[in-house]
Amino acid sequence: MKNLANVAATVRDREGLVEVLGKLVAGVRERLSENYVGFYLQGSLATGDFDNYSDVDFLVVTGHPPDDRDVAELQEFHRTLFEHPCHWAQHLEGSYVSREILAQLPPPRRKLLYLDHGSTTFEMSDHDHYLAVLWILREQGVTLDGPEPKSLVPLISVDALRAEVRPTMIDWAKTILRDSDEISARWYQAFAVLSYCRMAETLATGEVHSKRHGVN
Repeated sequence: MKNLANVAATVRDREGLVEVLGKLVAGVRERLSENYVGFYLQGSLATGDFDNYSDVDFLVVTGHPPDDRDVAELQEFHRTLFEHPCHWAQHLEGSYVSREILAQLPPPRRKLLYLDHGSTTFEMSDHDHYLAVLWILREQGVTLDGPEPKSLVPLISVDALRAEVRPTMIDWAKTILRDSDEISARWYQAFAVLSYCRMAETLATGEVHSKRHGVN
């Protein structure tokens, strides 16, 4: 697998993380067979903000959307991998996206086959189909297997990124103000502040970087 040697060099149980990723890529590739295109890391593993408390964010690119047989086999595989003794196996989070959908930038956002961290059951979600995620994939994504992301994701304009971020900042603020119980949690306060710093940096620079980078 390409670039695996450089992944998360400083985290606890790096060897376990590398082993889990190796099993994940091999298992997905085997089950998708000819429908498999590539496997990529995004999120904090791509932006350089990954630590011992992070999720392992991934994107699997397929030739066409997984059919019922693909989904059933992938579902069983993820349930089995979740039982791996390394704690990183319980913190995998990612989506399966076809090459065609990946080439069609949002909006609109499309629902993809999605695995949330701590879960063993797929759902359909647009969690990973927004421009910020795709920008990170294209510009900073870690290719573990398959073609380079720039051959799969079109160039994302600065104006498009800013147009996505502005309403996100407004809508999230409205949600926070409506739900005072959630914002009262200390961890959520830090998360919200860091996220807004990150979005403000995107407005200023037209790029997407880590939350930590946004406060510098």
